[in-house]
Amino acid sequence: MKVLVIGGGGREHAIVWKLSQSKHVDKIYCCPGNAGIAEIAECIDVRQDDFQALLDFVKYEWVDMTIVGPEDPLSKGIVDLFEKEGRRILGPTKAAAQLESSKVFSKDLMRSHGIPTADYKVFTSYLHAEEYVKMKGAPIVIKADGLAAGKGVFIASTVAEAMDALKIIMKDRAFGEAGDRVLVEDCLQGEEASFMAFTDGKSIVPMVSSQDHKRIFDDDKGLNTGGMGAYSPAPVVTPELEKIVMEKVMKPTIRALKAEGITYKGILYAGLMIDSNGTPNVLEFNCRLGDPETQPVLSRLDTDLMDIAMAIADEKLADIEVAWKSDPAVCIVISSGGYPGTYRKGDAITGIAEANALEGVHVFHAGTSFREDEVVTSGGRVLGVTAIGSDIAEARNRAYEAAEKIHFEGMHYRKDIASRALNRQTT
Repeated sequence: MKVLVIGGGGREHAIVWKLSQSKHVDKIYCCPGNAGIAEIAECIDVRQDDFQALLDFVKYEWVDMTIVGPEDPLSKGIVDLFEKEGRRILGPTKAAAQLESSKVFSKDLMRSHGIPTADYKVFTSYLHAEEYVKMKGAPIVIKADGLAAGKGVFIASTVAEAMDALKIIMKDRAFGEAGDRVLVEDCLQGEEASFMAFTDGKSIVPMVSSQDHKRIFDDDKGLNTGGMGAYSPAPVVTPELEKIVMEKVMKPTIRALKAEGITYKGILYAGLMIDSNGTPNVLEFNCRLGDPETQPVLSRLDTDLMDIAMAIADEKLADIEVAWKSDPAVCIVISSGGYPGTYRKGDAITGIAEANALEGVHVFHAGTSFREDEVVTSGGRVLGVTAIGSDIAEARNRAYEAAEKIHFEGMHYRKDIASRALNRQTT
């Protein structure tokens, strides 16, 4: 079988890597791909947003399955176009992808169907939002309504910080049309976790739990990023909590969309806040695999990913068993200096082969490209150094040992990835 993966980040490298292990897959294409993906797939010269050209390519090459990595193509309707032409594709339709592309749609759906989430108000006026923030006080959360590459959420510890966030979104227009509407939410307290599941619109199969690290610096300080590291499993998601999340969040969300006339197929990702009583609230939904959570989660997947993708597309997910390795996995993201702000590109990277040679380690490329024969930086998040081990401590140690072998000018990575899980094990 032939498969096309859309995207060029660490998540897509992990998807391509997992597909390369499938007994069904003979050929993998990727658009646009990166330097790491190019080692195991053919990267095609088609624009990621040129859906018609991608569809023509799929038809010409007789591609059996297309897997969409990032949110942008989903929000713009690539699944609708491919399904209209009878082509198998993994991901939700444009209407279903509103769960991620519009935070207002998502919050309104949760409110109307009793899915637990923080209280909120929606504003199109800067002055009205400013008045509300002054009345509510801090801490408070400010969110741009639309897609903002993981950077449109501001957790303000003071009213002044909240005002700055409103200005960035609504006056400076940092996120363009994504900031036409702003949500002002109550700030929930607790521990965050990522809960992802496969669904064909009828059955829902949870993945192993994971936890992301959003802030750029250690101890969760600094600006929000797309994610600076992740590990799986997340100890906060106990078997009891998994059942609660499935019954209170995941299943009701699929039913709520169905009630709105929308069938949701693909990956459903709930970003959760677990309070001190073990009660989950939804912070946000994503309509695709998380990045960098995908790297440790797929490292633990035992079932053929192509079998899962085909079962979802054909609405036969209930017919297969999804199995996981018991060994934990840890991913450390290495970023360019300056990220998530302005950063350099084109710095030569060394040490990737040495890191990959370590037991249990795989380095997933994110923002990389080739300059002649050398691999160079081409994005903010450059690499996802991922390791699997007999326990969290071993996986973490392996990942950090591998990260220390990699070098490029200005590189940065957090030194505390998975420390929370490690502390739980030792207390």
